[in-house]
This record gives sequence, C-alpha cells and structure tokens, in this order.
Amino acid sequence: MKTVLITGSSSGIGKAAVQFFQSKGWQVAATMRRPERETDLNQLDNVKLYELDVTNNELVKAAIDQAIQDFGGIDVVINNAGYGLAGPFETASEAQIERQFDTNLFGVMRVTREVLPHFRARKAGMFINITSIGGLITLPYFSLYHGTKWALEGFTESLRFELDPFNIKVRLVEPGGVNTDFASRSLAMTTTDTDIEAYNEHLEKIFAAYTDENRALQRSAPAQIAEVIYEAATSESDQMKYVAGEDAKQLWQARQSMTLEDFHGMIKTNFGLNENVEA
Repeated sequence: MKTVLITGSSSGIGKAAVQFFQSKGWQVAATMRRPERETDLNQLDNVKLYELDVTNNELVKAAIDQAIQDFGGIDVVINNAGYGLAGPFETASEAQIERQFDTNLFGVMRVTREVLPHFRARKAGMFINITSIGGLITLPYFSLYHGTKWALEGFTESLRFELDPFNIKVRLVEPGGVNTDFASRSLAMTTTDTDIEAYNEHLEKIFAAYTDENRALQRSAPAQIAEVIYEAATSESDQMKYVAGEDAKQLWQARQSMTLEDFHGMIKTNFGLNENVEA
C-alpha cells in the first residue's frame, strides 16, 4: 500500500485529494494548520492528520518525521498548501509580500528539502507541486500571486534535473478556477494604511469580471483536479506538466496560439481595461 503526504488538506483541492487517494487504496498523511478542527477526514480508514504549517520549519520536520514513522515511509508528496493575494502591488504591505512568498514558494521548498533525504535513501519518490494556470499566464492584479507560481514552476523544472539521477520524480499540476472557498478563505487583498483611489475604477471592473458567472469560464470541482493529481502520481509516462480544468486548458491554448502582446490585449478587453485611468 502506497503512502502520500498532502499539504493544505483542510479544504478545496487538498481535501479532495485526500479523499480521492484514500478511495484508491492509498495511505494518506493529511497535513493542515489546525487538524483539531477537521471532522471528516479523520473518519476515513488509512488517513492520519498532522499539524503542519509550511512557514514553520519545526512543524514541517515534526509532521514529516511522524508520518514516516507511522506509515513506514512516504512515496509521494503533494505540495498543495497556498493562497492568493490580489490587488494593486503598490498597496501591498511588506508583511503581505513576505507571507505570500513564504507560504506559496518557500513553504514548498521547506517540505521538499525535509523529505529529500528520505526519498534518496529509498532511491524512489515523487513530488507533485500544485501551481496554477497562473504559473503559465497572468491576469490583472495578481502580480504577487503570479510571482510565487512562476517561481515555483522554475524551481520545479530545474529540480527535476537534480533528482532524476536518484529516481525521484517531479511533476506539476496547473489548475484553473476551482469551485472552492478560495475567494473567501484562501484569497487576501493587498492593503495599506492609505487607500490609493486611482486604482478603484480598474478594480471595480476587474472584480465584476471575476465574479460574473456569465463571463467566467467554467470552473472545475475540487474532485476533478484531485483526479488529475492522481493521474500525475500514477502515470508511467515522463509527462511533467498537467494543465487541469477546461478553463485552464482554454487559456493555455490561447496563450500558445498568439503573441504575448495579443494575449495581453485579449485579457485587457475581457476585463474592460483598455482605457487609461483618468488623472
């Protein structure tokens, strides 16, 4: 029986992945910041909950060591924990910038570094890093979020060269929009003490477009993304990247079919951003 460790398991894609892998006969180390609040996953056979905050080195080490002891080893690590930060970059505080990168990028690095000695000793293992279609293309007012996801894409691609000789696989899953509580629970807004009114007109258009169901591309259910993650974990092919969700596939196809300038023009038109802000 194989074992998978999943970060960010309390909701959304992470929780769906725990349920999907468990249903396929895997043992699951489900990690989250507050396991005492979880009432569903702890009822599943072969699932154990662990406290793990990816921004805390001590908690990362303790959770991974305990999971290895409990299950006898780990076969796959799914780095899923993360959140979005939206809004004008100019209004982001230093603390918000640091937290965004600490969670979405450095957190993945902490978990990866802690598990690597275990994988090397076993001469086997797999890391699946959950980035986003936002690691391949960009949308307005998510510059910091995109920065973390593009960095994670580059980190993962380069890491593949290092780990291939040890029979350690590295893969990326790049979801599009997901019907989760991302907008309320996993999405933060840039804020400073002084509101910059010059951005308000564009922001109103942006968030009207993001929340307009008639204009939005079809989002995926968390279980659909979990199925793609499972495919990445079990495939015998050398495929590294898995774009997940119809909206993500459409955006990526559009980006590949046109120049960057034309793609940006399309995005600006879709969000009503073709007019300059009035002074």
